[in-house]
Amino acid sequence: MSSCADGSRVCTSAQGSGRSSGQGKSGRSPLQTLYDSDQLEQSTVQVTHQGRRELLEDACHLYTRKRRVLIPEDLKHIIVDDQHGLLYCYVPKVACTNWKRVLMVLTGAAGPHRDPLAIPANEAHVPGNLRTLSEYSTSQINHRLRSYLKFVFVREPFERLVSAYRNKFTRSYNTAFHKRYGTKIIRRHRPDPQAEALERGDDVSFEEFVYYLVDPGTQREEPFNEHWERVHSLCHPCLIHYDVVGKYETLEQDSRYVLQLAGVEGQVTFPASAKNTRTTGDMAAQFFHNISPFYQKKLYNLYHMDFLLFNYSTPEYLKF
Repeated sequence: MSSCADGSRVCTSAQGSGRSSGQGKSGRSPLQTLYDSDQLEQSTVQVTHQGRRELLEDACHLYTRKRRVLIPEDLKHIIVDDQHGLLYCYVPKVACTNWKRVLMVLTGAAGPHRDPLAIPANEAHVPGNLRTLSEYSTSQINHRLRSYLKFVFVREPFERLVSAYRNKFTRSYNTAFHKRYGTKIIRRHRPDPQAEALERGDDVSFEEFVYYLVDPGTQREEPFNEHWERVHSLCHPCLIHYDVVGKYETLEQDSRYVLQLAGVEGQVTFPASAKNTRTTGDMAAQFFHNISPFYQKKLYNLYHMDFLLFNYSTPEYLKF
């Protein structure tokens, strides 16, 4: 697959092995390091990642009928690190705050901070701190797609969804989300809502959230918010050939692998996550307990591509 472009429309290249301006200590780019090491005797981690790449490619061939070219709008979630030759597609609720912090340290956007956790979480999400691929010209985009290491981190779709619900609708401090989405969800999906609930939007149930997601009118009106948008819609894994597909379930190991490929594991450490607040499969099962099989099926259909592309099996707690 070669790179092509016409006007603002961009067509990706496959893995490529062009020289990248982001070269590590060895004088090789992370991309070259990855594909050179694939030729050698492989470690367990390399075998795992090669398997994920192949599985994703096979799933894309099987399930996507019509290929289209990328447009700059598609590239807004891809963060660029020109110093190290990295492209990272961030997915909310999959450790993206910590990855943005790490990239701020690597690109110098963090100033004197060398410890990612010294960067306040809200600062990691300030637009402009990190450049996205959509900001570059067509030829610059194509060069980076060809010669930089492209990586994404994914998560079991329903655990990610429950995590987004818990974070955005059950925390009292998320008033912007309550006003922006909560009031709309209650107005549409709650019979006889109280005036206070319509005003505040801070007591949306998980059931109401599910009704909102599967309502065809929701996406006709506007795209999903990035916190519950599907990974394949945010990162376009069938149009962009990701070199590393990291998983939330193996976050520390996969993050270390990316930093090793970039030759920066001595400069920055990926922060360990707080396990006690994590949304787990058991927790997701509790949330789905009250969702009828009819709506479980509708929701599963909505997120089906993410289950398929990233090799997640259908959760056992579903009843359809």
